[in-house]
Amino acid sequence: MNSLSGKLALYSLCLVMPACAFCGAIAATGQRRTEDRGQRTEPEASATGIRGAAEDPNIVARIADYVITKQELLKRLMNELRPEPYESGIQAEPVNAEIVLKKMIAEKAMIIEARKSGLLGSNEEIRTSVKQLRDRNLANLLLQKYLQSKQADLMVTDAEIEQMLKTDPKLDRTRAQATLQRTKANRILDDYYGQLYKKLNVQKVSANFGRAGEIHQKLLYQPKKPRSGGWIGSGQVTDELTPEEKNIVLATYDKGKVTLEDWLIALCEIVPPGRPKDLHTTQGVERLLDRVLRIPIFVAEAESLGLDKDESIVQRVRQYEDMRLLGAAQMAISEQAAEPNDQEIVTYFNSNKGLFGTPRRLKIDQIWCQDLKAAQKAKAELEAGKDFESVKKEFSLQKGSQPFDTSPDSEGMFFTDLWQGDPNTVPILAPATGRGTPADRRGLTGPVRGFYSDAVKWRIAKILEKKPAEVKEYSSDMKDQVKRGLSDEKRSSAFAKYRQELLEKYPHQIYADRIKDIDPLNIP
Repeated sequence: MNSLSGKLALYSLCLVMPACAFCGAIAATGQRRTEDRGQRTEPEASATGIRGAAEDPNIVARIADYVITKQELLKRLMNELRPEPYESGIQAEPVNAEIVLKKMIAEKAMIIEARKSGLLGSNEEIRTSVKQLRDRNLANLLLQKYLQSKQADLMVTDAEIEQMLKTDPKLDRTRAQATLQRTKANRILDDYYGQLYKKLNVQKVSANFGRAGEIHQKLLYQPKKPRSGGWIGSGQVTDELTPEEKNIVLATYDKGKVTLEDWLIALCEIVPPGRPKDLHTTQGVERLLDRVLRIPIFVAEAESLGLDKDESIVQRVRQYEDMRLLGAAQMAISEQAAEPNDQEIVTYFNSNKGLFGTPRRLKIDQIWCQDLKAAQKAKAELEAGKDFESVKKEFSLQKGSQPFDTSPDSEGMFFTDLWQGDPNTVPILAPATGRGTPADRRGLTGPVRGFYSDAVKWRIAKILEKKPAEVKEYSSDMKDQVKRGLSDEKRSSAFAKYRQELLEKYPHQIYADRIKDIDPLNIP
């Protein structure tokens, strides 16, 4: 696929959809969802055929038609190593590749179970969001292919660039060329849309525009439930409209229609400040309808050309379905956990006082090194008397880093190693060279591991300050915090139980020989 055509098609599709809805839908598939304390779940649920799994050394597990690759496992292991935010005082446990892999398999089983229960069809919110993602991907693929067939018409001449530069001297040649190409692409696609509009016999049902405006006003000013903002939310469209209202037809085309529900869903994708202010009028209803119609018309043409069978789109939609189903399954299990009562809350606090006081804290400076060998060499330089800043300039991957405060909730399992250091201790070093002083060498510890970007790397740390944890006694203003901690633990237990049930219910296979040498602390 021509990259320029793809970019122009995507740009043009964003122009015809409110608030860049296509880009927003794609971004949404990358969001993480936390199911319980200490566990993160990946949105990507790979649905790759299992044929040949036994021969592919990159596949580490399979269940039904899902496979899990070693790369997916390594990525998840790295996520599992990192502590959950805002969990001060919690001691992170070592991560085990087999345990994490079983969690991943169980999540695939949750998706399988959700599909078997018919959740994909019964949950309107999921069904709508999946359809939106599918339609936008289809429309964009159609536009990419159409623009690719019009490459000659997209060409920009030097004379055109020069003329634009005269019109707007602030532009450089690259931006001028891109602007001209976008303008031509939009003109081409507008013409294409006009052709499809006639081909598919689009008919607006103007008799229903007034009713659409009335319902819009009712949702806007008379919501059935209190809402946080002064604008219509997607939940209102799902919950507050009757089936008859949702199915009010605003436009028809060959083998399809645009309903009031479609119109309102598109409206909800527009960032509120940018929403039309005249939707109480028939003219305002029609103007928004003109924008909403473009995607269905492009989708209808894409389907007629068989683009809905495109493997990349089928896989992307399946992955998104899986992500939404997994999230719904996790939410259902979370909601089943019993609400803690007052006695349980006090008992839980008394058994876990360390979780609710002021956590241990360190102020440190550090030298991040490329590998253990480099860290050992940096340590040797410090032991020989070289000052910390000089060694940092020579070895550190972050030469401009400054001292900072850290705690267990950011360091996780690596905090224990840092805590061994003492800001007042001068280690036994090699004979002094005169280049450093004991003050330069106080609090040195390492090489020790830590989180560096998306990996675990070695570092030399200099402990500057050390503050022990402070335990608090229970008080009523701590109730909500303690309740959240106990609720998290109950949910975690519920998830563990459900995962085990699913692993027993659904046959699966783990290729143990392919994970036996995985060291979570040595993931490149």
